[in-house]
Amino acid sequence: MAIFDATIATWDSKYVYNRKRPSEVNSQVAPTLPVPNSPSYPSEHAAAAGAAAAVLGYLFPSDAQTFADQAQECGESRLNAGLQFPSDVAAGLELGRKVAESVIARARTDGSDAVFTGPIPTGPGFWRGTNPLEPLAGTWRTWVISSGGEFRPPPPPAFDSTQKAQELAEVKNFPRPIPAGGANFTTTRAAYFWQAPNSKLWNDILTVKLFEYHLDRNPPRAARAYALMSVAAYDGIVACFDGKYTYWAARPNMLDPNITPLFLNPNHPTYPSAHAMFDGPIAEALGYLFPRDADFFSAQAQEAGFSRLWAGIHFRSDIETGLAIGRAVAQKVIERAQNDGSQQ
Repeated sequence: MAIFDATIATWDSKYVYNRKRPSEVNSQVAPTLPVPNSPSYPSEHAAAAGAAAAVLGYLFPSDAQTFADQAQECGESRLNAGLQFPSDVAAGLELGRKVAESVIARARTDGSDAVFTGPIPTGPGFWRGTNPLEPLAGTWRTWVISSGGEFRPPPPPAFDSTQKAQELAEVKNFPRPIPAGGANFTTTRAAYFWQAPNSKLWNDILTVKLFEYHLDRNPPRAARAYALMSVAAYDGIVACFDGKYTYWAARPNMLDPNITPLFLNPNHPTYPSAHAMFDGPIAEALGYLFPRDADFFSAQAQEAGFSRLWAGIHFRSDIETGLAIGRAVAQKVIERAQNDGSQQ
């Protein structure tokens, strides 16, 4: 969001001042990269880098100087390429930092520093463990949805219900590598693939799409795409954790210890699925941005969600509920996007 706001602020200034690029002022300047089709002042690269470095420095203060140095290098790369003037770079870095200050001020009041003091419910059907991951994440301040509880799901199937017994049997009987059995290569591969940091996986997917659609040279459109994807994912996760810590539902192997997952359970309750409520909203947002590829994005989200059942760490209802709520969250983000002025 800091990069997006910094980019939009940069474009506002560009078309106020309409400064020509160095090679337009002096034909002796030979740029080493294609000249962007936009005014020179301020530098878009420097603004984005300055905003990103400041936010990262807030999140990881011990590395703040490293991020600041990298932002400086990023801005100066435009100078060295012959694309912008020194004052463009300086103004861009300063603008990015100022935008970041507003984003950081918001972050300081988003509730993410609240401390959980319990209690953790006990008894049949409840999650078991210690130090649960972010029990208050469902209360954090959201960007588009009204709160984490706006789309709170109904309770999961009762631990002693027929539906839960059927879902438990599905997880238990699914072919996966276990000491006494074989493996289903396709689903096992998918389970491990989506176990990787899926924010990076989706960023990689979006980056490729931006190049395919020639938006890599359109910073406002690129920044908007990353921002919409990120906001959909973040609001989806806040909604997810609201549900998780409303119901505190047990993972499959907590109900049947004979289930051996492919990897350790995430340290939070099972319902609804975080993968479904992270990947699902992203897929919907990207489908809005690239409608010809909507089916591809949806298929990726489906695979990501059900990979958690294939891994043995989620029930079907966790995933189906998560995907449904994720779509609802994404629709709110899309409604916001449809009225953000970018259609002009």
